[in-house]
Amino acid sequence: MIETSLPGAFDAGGWWFVLRGRELLLAADGGIPVGPCPVDCGTRQVLGELDGRPCYAVDLPEVAAAPPGGVFADPKTLLDRLPQRAGGMLARALEIIEWDRSHRFCGACGAPTAQHSVAIMRACSNDACRREHFPRVSPVVIVSVERGDEILLGRSPHFPPGLYSVLAGFVDAGESAEEAVHREIFEETALRVRDLRYFASQPWPFPHSLMLGYQANYAGGEIVCAPGEIEDAAFFHVDQLPTTFPLKATLSHWLIRDFCRRHGRVWPPAG
Repeated sequence: MIETSLPGAFDAGGWWFVLRGRELLLAADGGIPVGPCPVDCGTRQVLGELDGRPCYAVDLPEVAAAPPGGVFADPKTLLDRLPQRAGGMLARALEIIEWDRSHRFCGACGAPTAQHSVAIMRACSNDACRREHFPRVSPVVIVSVERGDEILLGRSPHFPPGLYSVLAGFVDAGESAEEAVHREIFEETALRVRDLRYFASQPWPFPHSLMLGYQANYAGGEIVCAPGEIEDAAFFHVDQLPTTFPLKATLSHWLIRDFCRRHGRVWPPAG
């Protein structure tokens, strides 16, 4: 049966974001299951409400089988198909399940933690500690560096062959997002940037990042790729862009598309 220490009953008519490891359960129609809970094991969390229905996340054991008609899939396959609010709820489910899995014990004293209400907080059981543990969010800056009608794109050694993207990196402790932009671009390519402009943000729950999108102008330097970080980087003309990641529901795609739009180009090209 479903295991939960949370008080109160769960509505039987909700949306169910069911996870097995990093896989998401899809209904027979390829969407998020809605209605009664589609599985009979695992732990669950209350997420909020979507289109007037409650939303829940369920964490299944690794050995759990899909229910009849259901199939497990990589949640990234849904990013371009789900409406924005549903995609946001999926991101919330992924991050909260990750938090619940990784905070069963207190990071300060090692004692077990417990969640005593639907509030997303686990409390240390050690009376001498009582530390409260909330979901972690790791900020990442992602930047389109522009030089006239050219844009800086690079590829990590971990990317699939031939794919490029705008550059990104984690914000360090004690650092502003703007400072992180300057540092990351210089560390990865030895380039200087100026005229930073905030663009947009996006949750990226793989496992718990918040992407902060910026645009910047080239200010000087020659490209020197950081060994082990960047396999290749170059300025590409708006009419000669390389292959990029296909997902449209990403900040990387939005930044490149906006760059092209401002230079009178439709991107990605039709067909």
